[in-house]
Amino acid sequence: MSMLIIADDLSGAADCAIGFASAGYRTVVTLDAVDSLDADVIAADTDTRRLTPAAAGVRTAQVWSTLHAPGRRLYKKIDSTLRGNWAAEVAALQPLAGLAIVAPAFPATGRTLRGGHVIVHGKPLDTTDTWKLEHAGRPAEPRIMLAEAGLSSAHLDLDALRQGGDALARRIAATAASGTQALIVDAETGDDLLTLAQVTTRMDTPLFWVGSGGLAREMASLPGLFDGHARHERTTHATHDAHDAPVLILVGSLSAVSERQCAMLRERGHVHELIVPPAVLRQQERHADWPAWQARIAATLGERADLLLRIGRDDAFDAAEGALLSSALAALAKPHFAALGGLVATGGETARAMLGTVGIGGLELLAEIEAGVAVGRPVGANVPQHLRVVTKAGAFGTDHALYAAWNYLHEEAGAGAVPHHSI
Repeated sequence: MSMLIIADDLSGAADCAIGFASAGYRTVVTLDAVDSLDADVIAADTDTRRLTPAAAGVRTAQVWSTLHAPGRRLYKKIDSTLRGNWAAEVAALQPLAGLAIVAPAFPATGRTLRGGHVIVHGKPLDTTDTWKLEHAGRPAEPRIMLAEAGLSSAHLDLDALRQGGDALARRIAATAASGTQALIVDAETGDDLLTLAQVTTRMDTPLFWVGSGGLAREMASLPGLFDGHARHERTTHATHDAHDAPVLILVGSLSAVSERQCAMLRERGHVHELIVPPAVLRQQERHADWPAWQARIAATLGERADLLLRIGRDDAFDAAEGALLSSALAALAKPHFAALGGLVATGGETARAMLGTVGIGGLELLAEIEAGVAVGRPVGANVPQHLRVVTKAGAFGTDHALYAAWNYLHEEAGAGAVPHHSI
C-alpha cells in the first residue's frame, strides 16, 4: 500500500504529508502531478483554491487519474476551516474512490468537529475572522456544503466513533452500502482521529479519507501501514553550500496570525523587512518603482542578510488577487534565489509561486518544526540541493512559527554559525 494525498494548495499538501515523512516514509510533494515519483507518499498540489468549483473538480479528478496506481489509497486533504472548493473536489472523487470519510478536525491546532459543526478554539467556524474574511454570509457546515455539491451525507457522532473496533467498522460499512456518499465524523481529540484511522485503514469497503493534517498524522503513526515498504533513513542537514547564505522569508498572507508571526520574527530575529505595495506588484515592470524595489532586495540579499519580504495592503486590495500578487513577489525575488540558503514561504500560493518561478517542481519532506510547518528539499535535476524550504499556511501556527522556522534553517545549515541579521 502507498498513499496519494490530493491538496488544493502547496502548504496544505506539505502540512498533510509531513506526518508520513516524520514516521520515516519517503514523502514527496509535487506541483506538477508527475507519475514517476519514487515515494511511499505522494502529495499533489492541484492549485485549485481560487478556481471555480466546477474547474476545481475537473482538475482534481484529472490528478487522481494521473497518479492513481494499484495499492495506492486516496487522502483528499482539505482545509480544517473549510476554505476553498473542497466539497466540489470531494464530489469529483467520490464516484472514483467510494465513500468519503469526512473528518476535518485537527485538535492539535484547536480545530474540532462536534455535532457536525467545525469549532475553532471553542468558537463556531462561521464566527471566526478567518471565515468572515473569505466566506461572509455562507454556511460553514460540512453537510450543507456537501449537499450543494450534490453529495448525500450521514453523520457519525462522538459516541458512535468511540465505540471503535468492529462496531464502528460495521456502522461505516452499512453507511456505504446504503448508497450514502459521505460520512461526516465528529472528533475532539487525537485519540478520536486515531480510532477512526485504525478502523478505516483495515476495511475492505471502498472509501477514501477527507481531512486535514490531523487525521493524516494519526494514520501515519499506525504500525505496518505500508506493508512491505521499508522506512527510510533521511539526511536532513543541508550541505556546506548553505553556510552563511541568507534566508528569505516570503509572506503573502494578510491574516492576523501572520502579522503576529512577523512581529515576533522581527523582534527576535532582527531580520530586515520590506513590505511591497500591492500597486507595485499589480503592475510589475510597468510600475515606475519596480526597479527601485528590485534594487532594495538586491542590496539586502547581496550583503548576505536575511530578508522578510511581504505583500502590503491598500484600499484596492482583493483577496482574489492573491495568486497574482504572489507571482509578482516571486518575480522580484527570482534573480537572487540561487544565493539563498533557505526559504520560508507563508501561504500556499506564495510558496507555489516562488518554487514555480525558479523551476522547482517538488519537495521531499524532511522534518516538521511545529504542527503544520514543514521542511523540505527540492527534488529533480538542476535544482539547488542545498536549499531547505519551509512552508506554512497563512492563518496557521503559533506566534512563534516564523521565528522557529528561521532559527531552524540557520541551526541546520550552520552548526553553530552566527546568522546574519539586518543591514
